[in-house]
Amino acid sequence: MKLLGLVMALLGWLIPVAALTMTQSTAARMVVTLLGIAISLVGILVVLNKAHLKKAIWKP
Repeated sequence: MKLLGLVMALLGWLIPVAALTMTQSTAARMVVTLLGIAISLVGILVVLNKAHLKKAIWKP
């Protein structure tokens, strides 16, 4: 689960970087960048958080 979260965070960063070479359109780059931000946030705030809470130090 932690690996999936890290991969999603990295993929969310790589998508906008790859979009720089795909198109010259500012609107298309903005859409792809927002998609990358959404993927990163889901990976960090949902997947990694769920994996952390599963083995939290305050849980028995």
